[in-house]
Amino acid sequence: MNANLGPAFDKFVGKLLASGLYQSQSEIIREGLRLLKEREDMKSLRVQEFRKELSVGIEQADRGRFVDGEKAFQKIRKKSRGRKRRAP
Repeated sequence: MNANLGPAFDKFVGKLLASGLYQSQSEIIREGLRLLKEREDMKSLRVQEFRKELSVGIEQADRGRFVDGEKAFQKIRKKSRGRKRRAP
């Protein structure tokens, strides 16, 4: 594989090599790709979890188990005001 990274990344790679943290450009690229894969895997997991929670919410709403949005926010505001009063 041959990649043109551009001047800014070439300079960055040069600094990393000079620091001694990495022994080769390939090692740096592999580390970057590993981190990118980890980030993409986490995003995918969050999307799966969101879809699961959304499905649960839709099922609950279909059964009539939901709270009116305005009532929910009123309850949250009331709780928040109570906490502010107790705070030092």
